[in-house]
Order: sequence, then C-alpha cells, then structure tokens
Amino acid sequence: MKVLGEPGSLTLLLYTNSTRFSYPHSSPSIFSSSYCHNLHKSMAACVDTSRISNPSQLSQPDDNHFRYGNLCRPSFPNHVSSEPFIENHTKTAPTREFVDFPFEEEEEEEEVGDLWLKMKEEARLDVEQEPVLSNYYYTSILSHNSLESALANHLSIKLCISSLPSGTLYDIFMAVLVEDQGIIEAVKEDLKAAKERDPACVSYVHCFLNYKGFLACQAHRVAHNIWSQGRKVLALLIQNRVSEVFAVDIHPGAKIGRGILFDHATGVVVGETAVIGNNVSILHNVTLGGTGKASGDRHPKIGDGVLIGAGTCILGNIKIGDGAKIGAGSVVLKEVPPRTTAVGNPARLIGGRRTL
Repeated sequence: MKVLGEPGSLTLLLYTNSTRFSYPHSSPSIFSSSYCHNLHKSMAACVDTSRISNPSQLSQPDDNHFRYGNLCRPSFPNHVSSEPFIENHTKTAPTREFVDFPFEEEEEEEEVGDLWLKMKEEARLDVEQEPVLSNYYYTSILSHNSLESALANHLSIKLCISSLPSGTLYDIFMAVLVEDQGIIEAVKEDLKAAKERDPACVSYVHCFLNYKGFLACQAHRVAHNIWSQGRKVLALLIQNRVSEVFAVDIHPGAKIGRGILFDHATGVVVGETAVIGNNVSILHNVTLGGTGKASGDRHPKIGDGVLIGAGTCILGNIKIGDGAKIGAGSVVLKEVPPRTTAVGNPARLIGGRRTL
C-alpha cells in the first residue's frame, strides 16, 4: 500500500479482518475533506477504498485486509491523496510500502536547562523515597507555579520573626523577584554552580532547600536591589536577619555576580564596597573586609573564576585577578595576579606572576 500525503495532512489507516466493516451511515458529503476543514473542534474519518469482493479469502492468515481513510482536522489543509495498493485481491500476501507523510506534530517546547521543572521532578522523587516529607516538599516546592514564588516563600519562612511575619516578607521578596528577572537568572546560575562544583550537592532541590550559603546569597540579591532603590533601612534589616539565621554577613551594598558558590558559608563576611565576579567559589570563614584605615571604596574586588579557601582574609581595596586561587587560612593584603595561587600569612605567590 502507498499512502501519499501533502504537507500538513494526516492519513488514518483503518485495519479490519471482517467483512462487517462498513462506511459510516451518513451522507458521504459530510465526510468530504473540504467540509471537515471548515469544522471547528471536530474530527471525522472518511473511508475511500472499495469493499473486498471475496469474503472467503479472509480466512488466509497472510491476507490482512484493511481500509484506509482521510482524517480531517480543522487545522490541517484539506489536501490528502491516497492510493489503494491492490485492486484484484489474491491469496498472495500483499507487499506493503509505506511512504512517510510530512505530518507536522505540535510538540511541546521544553526549554533546555529549565531548572524549575527539574526541581519539581526531583521533589516528587524525594517524596517517593521519604513520604514523611510530603507536606514539607508540597509547601516548599510542589505547590508553587514558579521559581520566584518558591524562593520568596522559602526565604520568608526562614527569615520571619513575630514582628515581621512571613506574609510581609513574602510580598517584599516576590515583588523584587518578579520585577528583576536578572535575579532569577542569577539564582539559576547559582544552583548550577552548586550542582557542578560541590560533590556533596545531590540535586538542585537539595541545594535550594538546604544550602544556607545559597539562601543567604539570594536574600542578599534581594537586599541589594532594595538598597539600590534607596530603601536602606529595609535592606539592612534583611542583612541582619540573614546574619542571625545563616551566620552569613553580606552588606547589601556589595555587588555579587552569577554562578556563586558559598560552600558551607558559616562565618562569611563581605563588606559594603566589595565586588565579587562570576563563577566564584568561597568557602566558610572567609572575610572580604577593610583594613580599618580607609573609608569610601575600601573592600576587595574579586575577579571571575576565583577560588577562596576556608579561613581566608582578604583586606583592603585590592584586586584578586581572574582565575586566582587563595589557599586556606591566607591573609591577603596586596593584589593577586590572574591565574595565580597565593597562600600563607602574609600571603605569598607560589605560581604565576610573583609580584606580591
């Protein structure tokens, strides 16, 4: 059999092994393709082939007889042509040749890297493994329609107090997240950074719910937006609550890029005029502070792709170049060139350009 279809058409094969197969009991005109094309929200099939004249041949197991028809949908052009592959039926098994017709399927477009859908799927799997957490996962993830809503809800619950209820904080966070989509893009990059760079991160939803460094960073992004609007009192209040709850103290004036990993995060301090680039990893007990001898622009500037080890102090308005690594426990008071490793107290260079 050959089935030929023009672009946008759909042909339906109706198989039968019984002579009782018959045409629809309606006027053939209502099944014409042109009529079907004008229907709205309807579907019909019309049978175009002739009946088989020799019923006795139906007992042959290799002789599968079938009718074929045109399927009409209002969104398809009414151009379908079909050819029967056989006219005089014999006992010889027919050769069936199918020609793919170019039916344009409406496929649901899935955004590559849509972390929100991935997080919801991870949440469902976690609930299957731990049913006792079903209510927690529902209120935190599964009941929300967007990443913005889930993040605003999670932060507001974490940071609320009796005199500053979660509902009030939710409205504050949600308004900023909806208005500034750049924050949401940064949130996604931070989730990816944790999943890629921290071997202990088992899933995106695990980071979202349990990584206090991630949560502190996102609360800071909201506080920085509010600070930039001149609402300094509210921004400083959020900073204080983050410090009390997560033990992470980031001034709302500090500028932080995307793809940030605060690993463990306990004891991290970031000053007001500090700048952190993209794809930076910072471990616990790190201070990006001032020397106490200067005012104004007085805090470090961290380049892209920098790794800062645990217990490090980087003090003053100095630059840490792109791709540099600072060893754990180092005290850095001078500039570190790009792609250079600095260790010790005071820090010394052990690779790259030795200008410290």
